Amino acid sequence: MSGELAEIEAIKNLKYKYLRCVDCKLWDELAKCFTPDATTSFSSGKYSFKGVGAIVNFLRDLNPTTVHMHHGHHPEIELTSDTTATGTWALEDYVIMTELNMSLHGAAFYHDEYVKVDGDWKIKHTGYERVFEETWNRADIPSLNLMQNMHAPK
Repeated sequence: MSGELAEIEAIKNLKYKYLRCVDCKLWDELAKCFTPDATTSFSSGKYSFKGVGAIVNFLRDLNPTTVHMHHGHHPEIELTSDTTATGTWALEDYVIMTELNMSLHGAAFYHDEYVKVDGDWKIKHTGYERVFEETWNRADIPSLNLMQNMHAPK
């Protein structure tokens, strides 16, 4: 694999790890995906944070009982130097807000900036703009039943 393709694959793996850590609520591992001074601009800037601590705290505290799935697709990654890159990703997310008995389904485009630090790619900025977002009350669908939840109390 050429050097450029290897760098792009490493950036893809970083984003995949970020999405997995959010869904599995692996906050310490998620923190390692970011530079210390990273920034976010979620939902077109509605949720903007600076610093890895603020970012992880927001995601952790957003709703501790929420179950979610975030899928990143079709990455467009551009290496802008030996140690910097940008990326655009299609996002599809599905969220179950267990305490509210509500669900959300949406699509967005992430716009990321990456930097290579000590040989490893890190997220310097991440954020997305929504294409659509829809919600519904799960009680409106009588047969809808959450059968498994990895985050439910045991």
